[in-house]
Order: sequence, then C-alpha cells, then structure tokens
Amino acid sequence: MALPAPFLEDLRARSPLPELIGRRVRLSRSGRQWKGCCPFHDEKTPSFYVYDDHFHCFGCGAHGDAISFVMQSQGLGFMEAVAQLAAACGLAVPQPSPEAAAAEQTRQDLFSVLDAAAKAFTRKLFLPEGKKALDYLTGRGLTLETIRAFGLGWSGEGRGALMAELGRSGVSPVQAVQAGLLREAGESKYSEFFFNRVMFPISDQRARIVSFGGRTLGDGQPKYLNGPETEIFSKRRALYGLDRARAQLKAHPPIVVEGYMDVIALHQAGFPTAVAPLGTALTEEQLALLWRHAEAPVICFDGDAAGARAAERAIELALPLIGPGRTLAFAALPEGEDPDSLIANGGADAFRRAIAAPEPLFRALFRLVRSRYSEATPEQRAGLRAELEAAARRIGDPGLAREYRRALLDLSFTRRAARPAPPALRQNPAAIAADRPRQLVAVLIHQPLLLHEIEEELATLDLAPWLDGLRAAILQWSEGLPALDSAALIAHLHAVGLAAEVSRALGRVPLPVCPAGADLADARARWREIHGMLVAEPRLKEDVDAARRAFEKTESPELQRRVIALAFARRGAGRGEAEEAPEGLTQGQAATDR
Repeated sequence: MALPAPFLEDLRARSPLPELIGRRVRLSRSGRQWKGCCPFHDEKTPSFYVYDDHFHCFGCGAHGDAISFVMQSQGLGFMEAVAQLAAACGLAVPQPSPEAAAAEQTRQDLFSVLDAAAKAFTRKLFLPEGKKALDYLTGRGLTLETIRAFGLGWSGEGRGALMAELGRSGVSPVQAVQAGLLREAGESKYSEFFFNRVMFPISDQRARIVSFGGRTLGDGQPKYLNGPETEIFSKRRALYGLDRARAQLKAHPPIVVEGYMDVIALHQAGFPTAVAPLGTALTEEQLALLWRHAEAPVICFDGDAAGARAAERAIELALPLIGPGRTLAFAALPEGEDPDSLIANGGADAFRRAIAAPEPLFRALFRLVRSRYSEATPEQRAGLRAELEAAARRIGDPGLAREYRRALLDLSFTRRAARPAPPALRQNPAAIAADRPRQLVAVLIHQPLLLHEIEEELATLDLAPWLDGLRAAILQWSEGLPALDSAALIAHLHAVGLAAEVSRALGRVPLPVCPAGADLADARARWREIHGMLVAEPRLKEDVDAARRAFEKTESPELQRRVIALAFARRGAGRGEAEEAPEGLTQGQAATDR
C-alpha cells in the first residue's frame, strides 16, 4: 500500500535536508542554499547543492529529497528509509490495512469534492445571483483576469443549492460534511457552512484545493470565515497564496500579509510572493513552511494597532526558533494603511517603497522592548537592559543568542549616548580630538571601578589644568577605599570645591561617552576606545610626516600609496572612524586632508 501523502509530507518537513545531509557531507553556505563535494561520486570541486526541499549534483546528476538521500547513501529500500527517518523525528509509520487504504481513498475523494465545489462557486459568481459579489470584487480593484486566476466565487444563499449541484456529480452529504462544506443540523439534516459570502479557494502547495474562506457581504459575523479542520486541511499548516508564490520564491522572499484581499491585490500589482495566514496569528508550522523557502520572510502587517500586535506576536513566536539561515524582517506601512489600500491609493510604487528596506528582526525586537521604557531613571534603564537580555536568552541557538545580546545592548547604549554635539564641535575634527581627555575623565566619574585597571594610563595623560585637578582629586579619593561608587565620587568632588569642573566634564559631547548606570564592561570598552584614538592620532601624524619626507626624496609609487593611506587613516582616527583612501587619489589630494 502506498503511504498516505500527508504522512510523507510531514516526514519531509521534519527532516530538513541541510541537517540530514550535513551529517555525512561537509556543507558550506552558498547564497540561500548549501554546497559540498558529492557523496555519490569522487570529486574535489564541490558540485553537490542542497536546497530546502531537494538536493542535486551537477556532476553526476544525483537528485532527490530526504527519503531519496537515505536510500542512495545507505543502499536502503523505500520503506527502510522511511522507517529510519520516521524513527529519528518521532513519527509512526502508517501500517498497511484495509482501514488505512479506505482512509487514503477518502482523502482523495475530498479533493474531488472541493474541486467540484470551487467550480460551482465560480459559476455562480458570473450568474445574475452573483452580481453583488462580482461588483464587490471589481470595486476593490480586481480585474476579471485576477478573479478567474484565483478561482474566486459566490456561495449562494445557502438554501440547499450547493448540495443539489454536487449531488448531480455523485457527492453525498457525508462527503460534503467531511470536506467542510456542510454541517450537520440534526438527524439526516444538513446546512451549508458558507452562505451569502464571496468565496476564496485555499490550496495546498501542490495547488490542490483543501478548503475555502468566505467574506460576508452583509452585516453577518464573522466578516471572514474559514472552513473547519478536516482530514486534508489544517489552518496552522497552510498559507494562503503559497501555491502561487512558490515559483517566485527563489528570487524574492515571501511577503507575509494579513488577509486574502491583500494577497490578491499584491499579486495583481506585481508582488507574486505575497502569502497570508488564515485568519489567525502566525504559527510555528507556518514559520517552518516560510523558512523552507527563504531565510528572512518579510512580515508586512497592517499599519494599525491590530497589525502592530500581530507583528509583536510574530516576534515572540520566532525568537526561540531563529538561527543561522532562519530569521524575519519587518516592513512598516503608513498609519491606517493595509497593502490593499496602499496600492489602491498610491499604486505599486507606494508599496515597493514601503518594503524596500525591511527592518531586521533584532532591530524590531529592540524597538518593541524599548517602547515599554522611558529610560528617564536608572531603574527604567536597568529594566530595559534586563528585558533585552531576557529576550536574547529565549533564542535557542547559543551563538546567535550571544550575538543578539551584544547587538541589543549596543543599540541601547548608542541610543542613550548619541546626544547632539555643541555646534562648535559638530564638524570640527580637531575640536573632537582635543575633547577626548575630558571624555576619558567623564567615563571614570560614571564608573570609577575602572581606576583599578587604568590608573597607570590615567597618570600619564597630558591634561588641561582643570582636568588635572579632577584627576588628582579622583586618585586621592580612591586610595584605600574598598569600593568605588560613582555617586560617592561625585559627592566627594562637590565637597572639595570641584562642582563646576564635574559639571563641565559631564557636559554634552561630540562623541558618546559612557552614560550613568553603564556596567563595567561598557565603561571599559568606551574608555579603551577613546584612549586608543587619543594615543593613535599623534603617532599617525609622525608616520605621515616620515612617509612624506621619504617620498619627496625618492618619488616611489609605493611610498606615495603609503602617504595616502596613512593620511586617510589619520583623518579617520581624528573622527573616531576607520577610513580607507579611495583608489586613484593623488598625493596632493591626500595632503589636503591632513
């Protein structure tokens, strides 16, 4: 007996090929797929490529899916390979039996029933009884070509007409109930599940109709209604429009929107990778389905409060599941717009601009968490940091969790520290460089624990008199204290008559310094960064001068390139940045940047 198609589809979905094949073949990333040396023939240059749903060797022609790979690599038969994969992912292999054969035949019959229903709904749409539904669809901007391509239809008024039409094709009421078209209303009595609704066929990835969604044109609720769960339909495992989007997903990522009309309007406007969950929040199964086709699906929910909540739920759902090659991106729509309305009001270009630069998941996560805190007090800042770290810990991949923690805390630090510079310093690299000693003292005032590590470097700094006075007071205060506390240090400096100097040291700066409340690691990194730039710039000046003198004697092209490179390195150090000389720049042009 042939195994049921749903079982085989589930087995393949639970046996990701890169992981399965990676146990036997050393694979490396190659764009959105993986590559390695073929295990089926001897080769030194990799020609074996692994995709989401199949593998292919361009050398020997080996090709197949997870089951095929186990068969070919281990010399197993089909059922043996299936049994091995099923055991690995915790599935029970259906056993041959008359009952199993009957169940599979029932499944196949349901596809036929739903296909007949779709034809009946489409026919009714173009009859006089479907005029109000057709007017609604064309009034929403859909062309007749699009309406027919998506198989849209009209349910009728629900007075037995559908069953009468299906009955002529040999469909029984029991089959119609199993397909989700009828519901039982008493002994041997049935009522239609959909009535007075515009009908949207829902297909699986093989383009077989598995259910319907319906939109009411009256005041009935709910406005949108999906068919019930059946043997061949599960809302958690389906995405509307995925069957039509699949062909384009190798070139463009899926765009996940909220509703049927959004998907259809986007396809019509030239965005053929639009898909949508079926009236529910995204599920783990749907994310897994999306990641089989793209590394970073774009979430583009409506520009309203409900859309924001849906995006928040998507972030919370995705965090434990993401990893290298599995993430999300988020495109924001203007306030009050959905994809359908945005295209209707601004055309395809308006939507194209909205999704041109989607926000990476880590930035969307930071924005979400940040919205809960004002950061006006140390308690708020500590709360923000704690929640960001907790979010990073939810990520299952340890390496990615560490990267997220670093990235989230960097965003938090940058946002707090990026204050506007005084006009006199804003575009003046020399003033920026001259201000670095004050920045170093400011870092110490905020985190005096650093004194245990950098006392020697602090003592050798060339400081202005007012900063020298602060340094002396700080060093004197720290002697013999078991613990060094910022608040206690500031109180001491005020007590010894240096309140004005403290205020001046902690004033606004052109480069962000360590903020109050930063931990020792943040303070250490900032102090080392500023000190490094302070020390590097004079040394680079000496190197530039020496290289220029040598070039003037020999006019060697190699020395000319060195002069240019050093001049740009010095200019970058003056701004606290790394800068490379553009190709083709002359020594004269570089000299103007000294």
